[in-house]
Amino acid sequence: MRVFTAEHLESLTRGILAAAGAPDAEARVVAEGLVSANLTGHDSHGVIQLPVYVDRIRKGHIVPGAPIAIEGETPTTARVNGNWGFGFVVTRRAAELAIRKAKEQNIAAVTIYQQGHIGRLAPYPIMATREGLAAILFTDSGRGPKSVVPFGGREARLGTNPVCIAVPSDEPTPVFIDMATCAVAGNKLLVAQTRRQQIPPGWLIDREGNPTTDPFAYSGGGALLPLGGGQGHKGYGLSFMGEVFSGILTTLGFGHDPRGRHNDGSFYVCWRIEAFMPLAEFKREVSDFIRYVKTAPPAAGFREILHPGELEHRTEQQRRRDGIAVEEETWKAIEALLGEYGLPVG
Repeated sequence: MRVFTAEHLESLTRGILAAAGAPDAEARVVAEGLVSANLTGHDSHGVIQLPVYVDRIRKGHIVPGAPIAIEGETPTTARVNGNWGFGFVVTRRAAELAIRKAKEQNIAAVTIYQQGHIGRLAPYPIMATREGLAAILFTDSGRGPKSVVPFGGREARLGTNPVCIAVPSDEPTPVFIDMATCAVAGNKLLVAQTRRQQIPPGWLIDREGNPTTDPFAYSGGGALLPLGGGQGHKGYGLSFMGEVFSGILTTLGFGHDPRGRHNDGSFYVCWRIEAFMPLAEFKREVSDFIRYVKTAPPAAGFREILHPGELEHRTEQQRRRDGIAVEEETWKAIEALLGEYGLPVG
């Protein structure tokens, strides 16, 4: 493992993206998004993705500087066509549009399509909470390869289909849930493979439908289980509906098109708290609710109860202080890109 400060890692990432063709402003947005994922403990969505993004740029699957088109716009809705730009850039623009509409009309919704990987979902709904709004974001991978079995099946038919919900509060930390609707985010298998680690039971089945703890079984035709594992009917239902909103409603469709490229479809909804109750009262009650929940006696093996999003905040504080550890295989890939583009390591 190599350890980097967030600032150093972000600078390296930004330099590589710019050298690969990204405008400076876009390189900054993507680098911030990737390193933010590392800071909050979601290494699966951090700089481990940088070589993947560069490869997609080279293949023409991501188009740096692509113009973002706003289609079918009404006072409360819009379709956002990213024209294959960076997902971080496109979804941020879409969230800004929805937030502006909701502040004017109380509620707004946008669909987003033809964009690259949007990374960790949480930053986009959290943007809304800073404006006195609550937000929900559904995302799937469109017609890309499927990785999750339906409940009772043994062949993948669904994406990992994450969902994020965020609300404003008086807490000093964001209050949100950001989760895959399968047993675990698919990119965590990439981390386990890179680190040569076994995975917990209940994440994965092999190509024959048998439970396995070998992350490489996924590459051999295995599939992730829905949220809940062997009792995953609820996770399956949530994933199914998420794909309806972020796949079908966005016009991306469903199923796997082997000729296609990674294409994160997203459905973003936000609304003004003030349309229903005073914002200050809502924020106070959410914080009171958090304190009430956290007073429950801890179960055996637990020291305390955390509110949704609190673990990420604590991890960020710790990693800003102690640095971000990057596994050797990921660092070697990044170092190779630095050398290829003639960029300094330090």
